[in-house]
Amino acid sequence: MPPVPLLRNILIVRTDRIGDVVLTTPAIKALRRRYPRARLSVLIAPSTVDLVNGNPYIDDILIDERDGRHKGLFGFLRLVKEIRLKQFDAVIIFHTKRRYNLACCAAGIPYRLGYKNNKLGFLLTHPLKDQRFKGEKHEAQYCLDVLKAIDVVSTDLDMFVPVQKEAEAWAARWMEQEHLKANEFMVVHAGASDPAKCWMPANFATLMDRLVEHYGFKIVLMGASQTVALSDEILRQTSKRSQFIDMTGQTSLAQTASLLRRARLLISNDSGPVHVGAGVGIPVVSLFLRDQPGINAERWKPLGPKGFFLKGKSGLIQVDEVMALIEQILQKNNQYEIF
Repeated sequence: MPPVPLLRNILIVRTDRIGDVVLTTPAIKALRRRYPRARLSVLIAPSTVDLVNGNPYIDDILIDERDGRHKGLFGFLRLVKEIRLKQFDAVIIFHTKRRYNLACCAAGIPYRLGYKNNKLGFLLTHPLKDQRFKGEKHEAQYCLDVLKAIDVVSTDLDMFVPVQKEAEAWAARWMEQEHLKANEFMVVHAGASDPAKCWMPANFATLMDRLVEHYGFKIVLMGASQTVALSDEILRQTSKRSQFIDMTGQTSLAQTASLLRRARLLISNDSGPVHVGAGVGIPVVSLFLRDQPGINAERWKPLGPKGFFLKGKSGLIQVDEVMALIEQILQKNNQYEIF
């Protein structure tokens, strides 16, 4: 591999899902500390702009509009041209796709770092053998490992999730409208990228009823628009409907972050909002129904001292287990009253 000179203009590629982007922020911070005078840009998907807009370690944001201006062959060539015009001297490709390995090579970026695999990994100048499928480390640490090729070494896994001014104003208005104050409600997120990762609606319904009965909290259901039917089914099976507020499909990603940072606790399947919640500093309980290498808790658990998780035995997690963990968390933080 050719030696890497002092870098001044670096592109970071992370165009996948919410959690992936959040878990890349420790690597972005480490990169900034190693190259404090360099210009750092990120190439992301339109859906995750709110997770990097306002990050103090990032100078510029590029968006791959695969359903718009960058769609198809001519759109891809337009993306290559836009990248070339930025004159990057290095790129770190965290989202391993043929599209980005090829685009960054075609754009003439001289130093290209990423995972070597069958997705045109041979186009990288500094490839790292892809071991992520083993799930032996956390995703955030895997991201940091890629940077070792350019003399960036860090064990700091602190994440950064920015809050947006407009979203904060919206959250304040919403709280006033619902007659809520910070820490007076919990959030439940029942969706996931794969249905196999989802706890049963009946379990969420039972858990929510018991939390209301035991603690008197309001509970807010949140999630993307594709989770609406799941939230409806959970609410149909609850017995204390007046204590629940359904916001599923009604918030932007920035609004979700602003509401989460006001919540007492988040309970969620293994999914992106887990990492947003951990990133804004609230206690998080993540439920892992699968434990196969690469999609296991060791790789995707919530980070930080307020991140907690449960792993299912044969895919099962009991409501009693979740209740017991929540009680331990609240006792530890000394933040609850029993009604």
